[in-house]
Amino acid sequence: MTSGDEDFMGADGGSKELKLGFLTTIECPDGSLIGGLLVTNHFGRPLEFQCTTPVKPNRTQEVLYGPTLVPFLLGEVIGQTLVEKMNVKPNLVLIEQEQAIELQNHISIPVAILSDVEQIVEENSAFISEQVGKNRLRFDAAHQTGKSAIENTSRNIPADADLGEPFERVREALNEAVKMGSSR
Repeated sequence: MTSGDEDFMGADGGSKELKLGFLTTIECPDGSLIGGLLVTNHFGRPLEFQCTTPVKPNRTQEVLYGPTLVPFLLGEVIGQTLVEKMNVKPNLVLIEQEQAIELQNHISIPVAILSDVEQIVEENSAFISEQVGKNRLRFDAAHQTGKSAIENTSRNIPADADLGEPFERVREALNEAVKMGSSR
C-alpha cells in the first residue's frame, strides 16, 4: 500500500475511495439537452455512468422561466435527477457550465465549477477558488461544504491531474447515446 492509499482508510479500517462526479450536458440537433454524469475513482477509472433522455422545454416554459430556465434545466431537472439515480455517490460533483451551479441548491454533495488555470477567473465574493491539479475549482461561497470537501480530497488528486479530460469522455458517450437514439 502506498502512502497515498492511507488517506482512503476509513475509521473501520475499510477503504474509503475518493469518488469524483463529472456532470455535463450537450445540445442535440433538435435543440434539446441531454445530460450525463460519470463517477470515477481518483485514478479517473469509471465507477458508474448515467445519462438522461433529451429534455426540451416548450415555448410556454421558455417564456415563463425566462433567464432562470437554463439554471433550472441544468441544476434541478438534469443534474439532480442524475445524482439521485447514481448507485455510486461521488464525494464531489464537478461541472463545466457555470449555470449548473444551481445543482448545489438541490443536493447535499458539494459542487464545483472547473476552470483552467490559464483562464482568468475574476475574483468574486460569491465564489471560493481552489487550485487542484492543473485546474482551478470554484465553489459557491454560500455552501462551505465545497471548500472543506476539496481540502479533504485534493491531496488525493495527483498534481498533474487534468480534471477536464473526463468531461470529454462524458460528451463523447452522450454523442454516442444521441446517435444510437436517432438510429432507432
